[in-house]
Amino acid sequence: MQSKYDLKSIIDLEKWNALQDSLSLVTQMAIITVDYKGVPVSRHSRCQSFCQAVRQDAELSSYCQKCDARGGLEAVRLNEPYVYLCHFNILDIAIPITVDNQYVGAVMAGQVRLAGNDDSRLEQIVSRPDTPGSTGTFAALREEYAQLPVMPYAQVESIAGMLSHLCNYIVEEASRKNEIMDLYQQTQAAPSAHIMSNKALADSRYIAVQAGDKEQSGAGALTGSGVPSLTTPAVPMGSCSNPVLQPAFDYIYSHKHENFTLEKMAQLCHISPSYFSRLFVRESGENFSVYISRLKMSWAKKLLETTELSINQISDQLSFCDAGYFIKIFKKHEQLTPAAYRSLVRGE
Repeated sequence: MQSKYDLKSIIDLEKWNALQDSLSLVTQMAIITVDYKGVPVSRHSRCQSFCQAVRQDAELSSYCQKCDARGGLEAVRLNEPYVYLCHFNILDIAIPITVDNQYVGAVMAGQVRLAGNDDSRLEQIVSRPDTPGSTGTFAALREEYAQLPVMPYAQVESIAGMLSHLCNYIVEEASRKNEIMDLYQQTQAAPSAHIMSNKALADSRYIAVQAGDKEQSGAGALTGSGVPSLTTPAVPMGSCSNPVLQPAFDYIYSHKHENFTLEKMAQLCHISPSYFSRLFVRESGENFSVYISRLKMSWAKKLLETTELSINQISDQLSFCDAGYFIKIFKKHEQLTPAAYRSLVRGE
């Protein structure tokens, strides 16, 4: 199983780099993502010419690395974005990324100058003595330094907050998806002798709901209008072999009177519709629409067998758009109309 706290395993780096490039373009800030050790895991988006040159200088590059390391540590300590000045008084931001309160890495943004005297409130995180070499380098790069973006502090704060919320949300969601995938792979790897086959499990649900409806009908369990209740399952349904899908099966069997859409069931399971569809076929042996149609016909047959409800009432109870469509679907499944089926099972 991939580590839950390994940033490289959690995120899709290709998509992350594309997102980072877009954020850099919108915010006008240079951005790079590092893991909890401070090792870059993404490319450097929009790195400014001045900073590129300084980081390539043998004397000055070590001070840049110290700024990155100390900025990240301070952000972790505060558990919030940390805004500071580097050794050239250029603004940088360290944004910690956490999953379940565990520090997994940081987004480093910045390479901008503050407008006016706004930098008076910020700490220069690393001090550097002036040397002939550093003074000469700065003089040679004065034009590149002047081209650095200039922002007011209020704008920097807004960007820091936005990046923090967005990055942590994306990483946490990606982490949850990985957990679900790991859990599913574990269930798939379980010895077959200890789990029911997917098709047998699906068929057992039909048997259980039919037996439950018969028991409920025999006990006279009716609603106030004399219509058998379809809002709660007659008997508890068996657990789904894939726990990711369990919320969907629970909802289906406790809301027989509703129409079910794949999108809504996927939302209940907190996964995408396409992923839900794939898992559902593996679980039940058939696609979602076929499964629901067959299940609705099973419920319709029990109502025809055990109640005096009209065809229109049964159609309404099972949320078909009209009785004609219900009759068409029923005949497709049973090769009989609902009325003919009722007569047949009652020996009329």
